[in-house]
Amino acid sequence: MVGEIRNVHGENLDYAFHEGDSESKSVVVLGHGVTGNKDRPFIVELAKALAATGIPALRFSFSGNGASEGKFIDSTISKEVDDLGAVLGVLEGYAVCYVGHSMGGAVGVLRAGSDSRIQLLVSLAGMVHTRAFAQREFGDVTPDAGFMWDDPDCPLSQAYMDDLGEIDSVVSSASRITVPWLLVHGDEDDVVPIGDSHDILTESNDSAQLITLDGADHVFSDESTSIMVQEVVAWIKTRFSNLTAQR
Repeated sequence: MVGEIRNVHGENLDYAFHEGDSESKSVVVLGHGVTGNKDRPFIVELAKALAATGIPALRFSFSGNGASEGKFIDSTISKEVDDLGAVLGVLEGYAVCYVGHSMGGAVGVLRAGSDSRIQLLVSLAGMVHTRAFAQREFGDVTPDAGFMWDDPDCPLSQAYMDDLGEIDSVVSSASRITVPWLLVHGDEDDVVPIGDSHDILTESNDSAQLITLDGADHVFSDESTSIMVQEVVAWIKTRFSNLTAQR
């Protein structure tokens, strides 16, 4: 269904496509968080579960991450918003649900607030207060010299810190999202606090709802994976059915 995907910089974006029902005109796009890639275990499990119910799924790595072209040090939320636009560009004619984890959740909020090609939105432990995240996690690291979480494969750039600071928070974008929107967050997330989801939910339209998972961490480890997958697949399946009925 999908051929090569290149962003506005000409960088090839690595992806995996899960077929689902070949007659389906719906697809779920899955985006990862900072330092992640399309092969995070819970993202793979979610994609497989969606395909098993007949819903095609496409998981991809943002530029500079995983096997996608580009440099990690050039990765920012703003660049990833453009990457997501490139993915949407090859899915013309399909109803699209975007599922974004962590920083990928912020990417989804920013894109969905201005791009009608996203018809359903899911935020998994979505980052909301970007400036606060940058200071909390990397405030003691020297940009362009140090690394994210001491990982030499993930250099911390000044461009990344500046971008998160300039965005500050995606709360203001919440009111522009009018499509059905599911937020899922664990109450033991020590990377993006669940308060981020509560804050953006307060400013969102009636189309949004929050599911809190007891004991779940930032990456939905262990038994939290299956619980998250079950909740998300059920929600997407119902909302896609509603969209089909409205056509």
